[in-house]
Amino acid sequence: MIRNLLNDKPTKLFVIFTSFFVANALIAECIGGKLFSLEQLFGGTPHKFTMFGESGLSYTLTAGVLLWPLEFVMTDIVNEYFGPKAVRRISYIAVALISYAFIMFLVAMSVPADSWWIGSKAADGVPNMQTAFSSIFGQGMWIILGSLTAFLVSQIVDVTVFHRIKRQTGDKHVWLRATGSTVVSQLVDSFIVLFIAFKLGNNWSWQRVLAICMVNYSYKFVLAVALTPLIYLLEHRIEKYLGHDLAKKMKLAAMGKEQPLVEEKA
Repeated sequence: MIRNLLNDKPTKLFVIFTSFFVANALIAECIGGKLFSLEQLFGGTPHKFTMFGESGLSYTLTAGVLLWPLEFVMTDIVNEYFGPKAVRRISYIAVALISYAFIMFLVAMSVPADSWWIGSKAADGVPNMQTAFSSIFGQGMWIILGSLTAFLVSQIVDVTVFHRIKRQTGDKHVWLRATGSTVVSQLVDSFIVLFIAFKLGNNWSWQRVLAICMVNYSYKFVLAVALTPLIYLLEHRIEKYLGHDLAKKMKLAAMGKEQPLVEEKA
């Protein structure tokens, strides 16, 4: 049976997409605690500016934004060939496994640390390994809640916008439905995570929440547009792998225009 599954090209693609989607989301969550300067990344000097009355802003972003745009690219690809039910399914899987991972992080932080290990990196500038470990893997519950909620809601928005555009354009204008759905869903994602984590969790002012939201979103918007050629490249490779007829059949099934290749079980 496993041989039949692995020899089925659509099944193999779905397994690969799901694995990458979940791994990418989990990695983005784990590295999200690091902040970096976008200006310095490209060799520039941080420029302070004011927005919504909030001064001292700059392009300081979490390391997680390096990976999240790829998550939305993958969402559009899965949407194109497998449909909205598949996107929702892998989104639920990702949230469940991320939640499980954070529970395991909490367990790992709670188990007693060996006294030898605690000071083992003192010579390298890390006086307490337990504190360092907890600082890296321990995130505030409001941040975790905000991130997971934003992820789920933005995925649903992405799917909805994608299919509404596709109903109007058919197979034409891939860039419009892919980029359009991404720029809308990432605005929702940026706002929700900041609202829950910092407005509800830390009582930030609305001005600060909106200002930082727009700073983060402007980066995501530019990257969403810049990654549009990647959508075309991936679709070209998938069409070549599946063959034109099978790829067309999968796209029609994803839009609900004919029966899926394999009937989905509840």
